Formats: sequence, structure tokens, C-alpha cells
Amino acid sequence: MSDCLLEKRPDGVGLITMNRPESLNAMGGDLVPLLAEHIADCEEDSAVRCIALTGAGRAFCAGGDVRGMQRRNESQAAAAASEEPPSPINVLEAGVRDLRMRQDGTSLRLHLGPKPTVAIVNGHAVGAGMSLALACDLRVCGPGAKFGTAFRNVGLSGDFGGSYFLQRLVGAGRARELYLTAETFDGARALELGIANRVFAGDDWFDEALAFCAKIASGPTATYARMKSNLNLAATSGLQAVLDQEALHMRMSGMSHDSREAVLAFVEKREPNFQGR
Repeated sequence: MSDCLLEKRPDGVGLITMNRPESLNAMGGDLVPLLAEHIADCEEDSAVRCIALTGAGRAFCAGGDVRGMQRRNESQAAAAASEEPPSPINVLEAGVRDLRMRQDGTSLRLHLGPKPTVAIVNGHAVGAGMSLALACDLRVCGPGAKFGTAFRNVGLSGDFGGSYFLQRLVGAGRARELYLTAETFDGARALELGIANRVFAGDDWFDEALAFCAKIASGPTATYARMKSNLNLAATSGLQAVLDQEALHMRMSGMSHDSREAVLAFVEKREPNFQGR
């Protein structure tokens, strides 16, 4: 069975499932490269209008594969020792290049890509798994959802964008607390902190989460892309730059098929049929 699955649903939701349940979907094996492939596939497929990310079994994603980390450390040490003279710098540079590529294909694309992204957090989302959830535009939780930065517990500083996303959601002080203490908290606390957007309860919670994604997928996805671009720019730029981009995107959206359809639907007193163009 593949380490990461993609289901393109008829309602426009591209459901990506991290599928290493025996390791709580830790990011070993082929999980990360396949996740990057599936995200890219969904971005390129016009039939996919919302990308949803979840995990198989009891967890969303347990972050890095700690057993795999040990094997990697031993391999890197052996590679460094085989050189004449041994070169830790070369090992470091190769590791940095690999991690950047993995992050760019996942967290960066989930956050900056043109389509809405939703993390359906079914269980533990810790370490880099929490970072992946934070990279999505929205996070919806089931009754078993658990969050935690976890990096301090394995002596690591954090990756996959968690330090960027978390403090923008909860504030600098709270983000530092969550990183330095590695506190684990549930979906209700995540909702209180502003990390979760919805918390679903009951046996049918996953169906409710998918219905939430389908509702987003039914919207004006080309306009969503401009919304995301505006919001991403606003996170790092001054007001004038944001106003300039908003003006451009507003006029572009006004010329779109979906905007014309929405105006007509309003006049005709019906729901608009958005086409994503």
C-alpha cells in the first residue's frame, strides 16, 4: 500500500491521506515525496477545487520518523567518516538541500498554492505534522485531535514552517511557549487559541469535515487564489503594496465568469453556479 493516497472526489475535493498508520503517519518512507506529488497533481487538475489533507488510522501525522532519524544519523556519520578528510560541512549542506526541497514541495505549496487547503485533523498532529496542518489555509478537527510542537522532546528546533505559521495564528508569546514547552493540547484548546477553525464531534465527524471542504470547493476558486495571494502579501508587506494588489485582483475578479454569474444569480434570486474561472 502506498505511503500517501490521493482520492479525487466528485464534489471537487482532492483528499490526500498520509498512509503510514503503523507509525502514526510519521514522515518516513515515501510519504513526503508522494505528498508533494499529490499536492502538485491537485494544483494542476482543474477538477480539484479544494485540497484536503488527513491521516490514516489514529493520527494525522506524528512528525519526523524518529527511527528513521537514527538510521539517517548513522548513515551521515559513516559518509562523513569515509571522506578524506571527513567533511561534516558536506553532510550538512546535503541535508539542508534535501530538507528545503521537502518543505518547498509540501508546506510552501499548501500555503502559497492557488487552491484552498484544509487539514482534517483526525488524531495527533505533532512536530512537523503540526507544521503541515498549520501550513493549510484551514484546520478542522475530529474528537481525537491532538496538537503539539514536540520538537524539544527530540532536541530539534523545528521545520516545515511551524515557527512561521504558529506565531501568526496565536501571537509571538504563545508560539514561543508552545515551542519551548512542547505542550500537547486537544481540538477544543486549538479552537480557543485560534489554531482550529472548526471542531466536529460524533461518529459522523469525518463526513461533516468533508462536507465543509465540499462547500469550499463549490466556491469561486480562481477568486480564492487571489484572496490567498492578498492575504499572504499582507502578512509580510506594507499597506500600500496590499492596496495596490487588492485593486488589481479586485478588477480581475470583477471581469471573471464567476463574478458575472454571482451577480446574475443575485438578480435571479438563486444560488450561483461557480466554475472556478
